[in-house]
Amino acid sequence: MEHFRFIFLSSFLYVILLVGVFASEDVSWETYWQSALPKTPIPQAVQELLHPENWPGTEGKSTYTGISKDALNINTIQSGSAFPTAGPESYAKAATGKIPVEQDVTTFFFEKDLHLGKKMTLHFPKTTNNAKFLPRLVARAQPFSSSKLSEILNRFSLKPESAEAEIVKQTIEECEEPSIEGEDKYCATSLESLVDFSVSKLGKYAEVFSTKVDVENKQEYRIARRVEKIGERSVVCHKQKYVYAVFYCHEIRSTRAYKVSLVGADGTKAEAVAVCHSDTRKWNIKLLAFQLLKIKPGTVPVCHFLPSGNLLWVPN
Repeated sequence: MEHFRFIFLSSFLYVILLVGVFASEDVSWETYWQSALPKTPIPQAVQELLHPENWPGTEGKSTYTGISKDALNINTIQSGSAFPTAGPESYAKAATGKIPVEQDVTTFFFEKDLHLGKKMTLHFPKTTNNAKFLPRLVARAQPFSSSKLSEILNRFSLKPESAEAEIVKQTIEECEEPSIEGEDKYCATSLESLVDFSVSKLGKYAEVFSTKVDVENKQEYRIARRVEKIGERSVVCHKQKYVYAVFYCHEIRSTRAYKVSLVGADGTKAEAVAVCHSDTRKWNIKLLAFQLLKIKPGTVPVCHFLPSGNLLWVPN
């Protein structure tokens, strides 16, 4: 798997400027999370994206600006992923071959399949996109729009014709695409904005779930215990490929979310999050789900598992 390192134009004066301007107003991520979501622990999938200088319980002000090679690592291909990583428009891209979808893996399924003993061939690869969150005020200072693509590429020392530049361009364009009917979407460029969007939709008493798996083997899994419904309102946030942590978040109405306990043929255990869309009448008929399930829009619910590293928020 090929990795690309983005090297930010980290001149001494630029770093000092960011730290000086933002450190006086920044608070620790832990403090912000607890104030916004007082009864919700920070999930492991989020903790992994926080810089150690600001986690856990750093007192005083943050001086982390995210300007480092480690924070800017990105993987250009989510090799082995069976699941498109953002909203329904990603499924359309997968249908046209623009997003690779792993063969012989259950990408979509019916809601009636969520029962004890059901077997599916699945693959839950861990994300290799190691980009971490920037503090909110630093993230706000970064341009993030197609109209400023040249400035963005220049800031991150990316050649316009490079593969890395194309990934940055695609991520921004996907964030700028209009919502489908029944969807509220937002691209969060900081932990604080991620929390703010989810709280604005679900309130401050929410739970956060993500798919967890012991081993990343592609294999046949069996539903090992009763499937637990965890919500009929939800916000789903998908980690995007970018030079710092960006999440494509969306609240899609008419969905049901489930927590599914799986056991692989080799004994591997997984706790997977499944989302079922019960109203697909306005979805594009060319979406991959309709092709694989051989159904038409608006007929039966369409379900899929969330990849590792994605977040599902539900009211508690």
